[in-house]
Formats: sequence, C-alpha cells, structure tokens
Amino acid sequence: MAELSKRTVFFVSDRTGITAETLGHSLMTQFDLEYEQVTLPFVDNAERAQKVVEQVNHINNNGGPRPIIFSTVIQDDVREILKDGNAAFFDFFDTFISPLESELGTVSSHAVGRSHGMGTPQTYDVRIDAINFALNHDDGVTTHHYDHADIILVGVSRTGKTPVCLYLALQYGVFAANYPLTEDDLMGTRLPKRLHPHRGKLYGLSIEPERLQSIRQERRPNSRYAALAQCQMEVMRAETLFKREKLPFVNSTTVSIEEIATMIMHERKLVRRVH
Repeated sequence: MAELSKRTVFFVSDRTGITAETLGHSLMTQFDLEYEQVTLPFVDNAERAQKVVEQVNHINNNGGPRPIIFSTVIQDDVREILKDGNAAFFDFFDTFISPLESELGTVSSHAVGRSHGMGTPQTYDVRIDAINFALNHDDGVTTHHYDHADIILVGVSRTGKTPVCLYLALQYGVFAANYPLTEDDLMGTRLPKRLHPHRGKLYGLSIEPERLQSIRQERRPNSRYAALAQCQMEVMRAETLFKREKLPFVNSTTVSIEEIATMIMHERKLVRRVH
C-alpha cells in the first residue's frame, strides 16, 4: 500500500495506459513533489471501473491524501463510474474530444484502443520488421544490410545505442542499426571502412566519462574496460572523430531515450512509418 504521506496518482486506461502515463507524467513533472504511481490498464467495463473506485476510496478511508486519476477511458459508462471515486479526476479524452467534435463538425468513433492497438496489418508488419532489423543489426553484428538502414548510431560501448535503436523501431517504424566504435577504430584518423559508404546515415552518441565508467563498472567491475582513464580516452577520441568527420552527435548523459530519438527524427528528417 502506498505511503499515506504521499499523494497517489492513478493512470487509468481501457487499453495499455501508455497515453495516460505519458500525458499525466508530463503534467506532474511541473510540480516538485513525490507521488506513488498506480497504473491500471484494460479498465474497459463497469466491474473493473468499480474496482478502481474501491482502491481510490480505500486510500481516502485510511487517511491518505486525496488521490488523483488521469484517465484515457473512452466509454461513457465506465468514465461515469470512475468519476464517483473520491479523487481529483482528469479525463484527457473528455477534455479534448468534445471541442474537437465541435470544431470538426462530426462525432468521434469512441473506439477503444486506437492509439496503441495494432492498427492496420501493414503498419503492424512495418513495426515488427523495424524491430527485427534493429535486433539483427545491433552492436555491429552485421553491416551487410546498412543500405536498408534509415539511421546508423555510432559511439563507444554503453552510450545507449541499442535502446535508442529499439525505441526508433517501436515508436516510429524506423530501420535503425548501431555500430560500436572499438579501441582500434578510435586509434585511426578516419571513419571505419565499413561506415564510409553510409556516412550520410551516421549519428553519434557520446556520454560523460564518469557516467560511462559507472555503467561499465556494473557490467565488468574493476576491469580496464571500466577504468575512468579508459572511458575518458574513448569518449575524447570518439568526439574528436565526430567533429573531424562533421557527424552530428548528442551527449546522452542527461538526455532521455525519447528525447534522443526525437532529435534524430527531426535533425535527420526521417519519415515516421507507424503512428
């Protein structure tokens, strides 16, 4: 059970809860306070909605601060039940759909799961193909199909290349590969030969050496790979390479995966294949 001194914030959805979490988190970051998060997906009937109300009321009955509910539930009957809970209720769909219906002069479909469902079979297939491409071209395992890549992330080991590639694939349907700059690559003065034909697709990831050391230390404690001097050398040489070859790059130390992916999409003018 959540600590009674903290506000409990419920993210309630009739599907995955991704939209409710994303929008709700964006609002809550504007307030400097800690809260307990409870995500409740697939609240798509009266029985499940009533269980949410019971959870909310239980917190109130035990002296906790009044909970907050961020909802993306589309069904009117389910929403009405949720509103009965003793909580501050923020309904994203109700807030925006009614004005949109008025502006567009048409009634919305009220269809559940449009934003994070499978969509069309073609869209779903593109997403799966992009994910498979990212996995098959992770960490420079193969470079034979770089012609098919939309973007190729380059950087020293543990700068976040893999999660960014997977995010690009999952969220945008972008075919993303990544290539790790080894110590041998960094000792040269030019791009690795395998990357030369694809320089227009390259995007660098860098990181603060101290953060890199911390990450590597968890993977290989007390190794040369995780030594601060090694991390400093690799980062310095990688950034020198990026600047010399005029490759765009970003320092991933304090930037989220989502922000990095958005920057890449915008700066490289990549086409989003899935929504």
